[in-house]
Amino acid sequence: MKFFIFISASLISLSTFAAGKFTLSSPSLIAGKPLANKHVFNSFGCSGENKSPELEWKNAPAGTKSFAVTVYDPDAPTGSGWWHWTIFNIPATTLKLAENASNDPKLLPAGAVQGRTDFGKSGYGGACPPQGDKPHHYIFTVYALKTEKLDLNQDSPGAMVGFYVRDALAKSSITVTYSR
Repeated sequence: MKFFIFISASLISLSTFAAGKFTLSSPSLIAGKPLANKHVFNSFGCSGENKSPELEWKNAPAGTKSFAVTVYDPDAPTGSGWWHWTIFNIPATTLKLAENASNDPKLLPAGAVQGRTDFGKSGYGGACPPQGDKPHHYIFTVYALKTEKLDLNQDSPGAMVGFYVRDALAKSSITVTYSR
């Protein structure tokens, strides 16, 4: 019996290893480094291009039925952080979001929904911390979800999306910084 348990545990470990770790990557986001101006907001005193970055993920766990992506700044001086982007109901067959997908409907996966940011509208809202603040951290996270569709719409605030994705099968993040 012990031999059988050992063999079973070894096979589970090998299958987990073979599947790889769920990861998020981006050609324009380098963990711990400043965000490029093309991904900075273009209002509130900031003059960036407000383009959402290209994001790519791999090795989603078995049972993934959709994905969601959030961008959150925990350093915003609001007492509750700042939601810069939520996009959900991304089909399980989609493993990449093109740069500027938020601003170009042709680049968004069919069925994907962008929720409302803390700037008050749906879509990507780039970094724009208060002038003179210490560098803020921007956490880009992809979630592998066990449901095909979240019962939310484009008016859903970031905190609501965050609540719905909390039971994800897996998640992976890249954290970058920005200050001005």
